[in-house]
Amino acid sequence: MPFSQSSINISFFQPPAFLMIGIPGMEAFHGWISIPFSSMYAVALAGNCLILLAVSRTPSLHQPMYYFLSMLALSDVGLTLSTLPTTLAVLWFDYRFIDFHSCLAQMFFLHFFSVVESSVLLAMSFDRFVAISNPLRYAAILTNNVILRIGIAITTRATLSLLPLPFLLKRLNYCPGKILLSHSFCFHADVMKCACADITVNILYGLYVVLSTVGIDSLLIVLSYTLILHTVMGLASPKERIRSLNTCISHILAVLVFYIPVIGVSMIHRFGRRLPHIVHALVAYVYLVVPPVLNPIIYSVKSKPIRGAMLKVLCIKDQG
Repeated sequence: MPFSQSSINISFFQPPAFLMIGIPGMEAFHGWISIPFSSMYAVALAGNCLILLAVSRTPSLHQPMYYFLSMLALSDVGLTLSTLPTTLAVLWFDYRFIDFHSCLAQMFFLHFFSVVESSVLLAMSFDRFVAISNPLRYAAILTNNVILRIGIAITTRATLSLLPLPFLLKRLNYCPGKILLSHSFCFHADVMKCACADITVNILYGLYVVLSTVGIDSLLIVLSYTLILHTVMGLASPKERIRSLNTCISHILAVLVFYIPVIGVSMIHRFGRRLPHIVHALVAYVYLVVPPVLNPIIYSVKSKPIRGAMLKVLCIKDQG
């Protein structure tokens, strides 16, 4: 018996694939745009893998600060690999389709590594606070066992926070003619807008994840640096103050490089719906591509031990 119109309207639909876009309005220039994107992805992967090799091969860097830096590099590699395949597929080959389940998997790992990076930056701020406020007990407080537990806690937190997201999206009924994503990768906020269903639960849970991870992390980082400044200002010698603060510069820059784009993406998704699509795209690319590129550069420039170890891996003598 043929289906009635009403039965068709209430039928459950999940698209076999979503359609991605690159940079809106600049499709004709995707070939040229792919050059800086490919270069940034190459720099991000090479720089962060070099940090991992440098720390693992240099016994003098087997310290809490550099273990946390390795975690940061690992999360940057994961974040880069989460978006690289689909972004370059769109820019190089104009291949714009992504399977529904592949989209959910990419979305999970993209947000997973973002939460991990935020948590690692928080752990690094705690590391700096302990190093400055209690230097004599630094090694006793941040033992290898403690660092391992922190790493497990970070991974567990990100997994438990984000695991419900794919299932919340999978339960939704989608519009057959509404499968266009705003980027060349899958954001939770972007995918749920393709649904022809009530997405209140998705919105509320997405807000909860942001506030309970990145939101809390950013507040605790601010608190850590407030305590660090209070400790530093209590030092008698101006030279000691400068030396203490100098150990935090790399981390402060890494925090700014990560959190400023995160705030930009969150604000645009919630309050910038009338902005041109190209603004949404560019802010999202800055959020996902720029931190993995800049973090290795920041630490190689500001940290002489890291720079020396990286050059040693490359068999180049440090002239600095």
